[in-house]
Amino acid sequence: MSDIATEIILFLALAAFAAGFIDSIAGGGGLIAIPALLLAGFPPAETLGTNKLQGLFGTGSAALHYASKGQLDVKRQLPWAALAFAASGAGALVATSIPGDALRLALPFVLVAIALYFALKPDMDDADRAQRVTPMLFGLSVVPLVGFYDGVFGPGTGSFLMLAFVSLAGYGVLKATVHTKFLNFATNLGGFAAFAAAGVVSWKVGLIMGAAQFLGARIGSGLAIRNGARLIKPLLVLTCVALAVRLLVDPAHPLRVLLGV
Repeated sequence: MSDIATEIILFLALAAFAAGFIDSIAGGGGLIAIPALLLAGFPPAETLGTNKLQGLFGTGSAALHYASKGQLDVKRQLPWAALAFAASGAGALVATSIPGDALRLALPFVLVAIALYFALKPDMDDADRAQRVTPMLFGLSVVPLVGFYDGVFGPGTGSFLMLAFVSLAGYGVLKATVHTKFLNFATNLGGFAAFAAAGVVSWKVGLIMGAAQFLGARIGSGLAIRNGARLIKPLLVLTCVALAVRLLVDPAHPLRVLLGV
């Protein structure tokens, strides 16, 4: 810690606060935290590990707040959280053998499609709608798939869960947000466990950022409960588009490399 300048620590703490606020409402906190860690000079592997540590505080804070307000039945969701944890840990362990370039190539377009779905669907509100799959099928298919993806790569995990809860499970926007945060906490925990075992976590920086994440998520989740879909829907659309743009402007993105731009 002593070799990191105070202004860098403050910069990372502010970035984490903003990430926690955004992530508790619409997901996409990694859009802020990961670039901030890279700009601070952390190597890629340590950036991902430290991001998982500080992200635990944000998703945990949001899930705790939602549960305390009666929005989340933790006991009922524990089996799916355990499955998400295991899938994310497995994804993190095999990340080096997965074709990451293929994921990075497709992800911006998938995120834009999610943004368009939420922006253009007319009845997107807090009311529950008809289920398209049973809770059991949802838990045994969507949860491990998204959990594994979060361990392997990560960006957009919250957006994918939101889309699945709304379009498949029939949840209203606020209810989808609540359950997304709980499962996202589990996937963060699984990925973090794998990165910690590999020794690529900056504990002190991660804990400082985690404290800021906790505060940001606490404020964001409170606003989400009060405003529901009026706040969550536009912020989710903006977050998906911003994450897609952020990925595409990276000079190392496979699409830019493929096109030679």
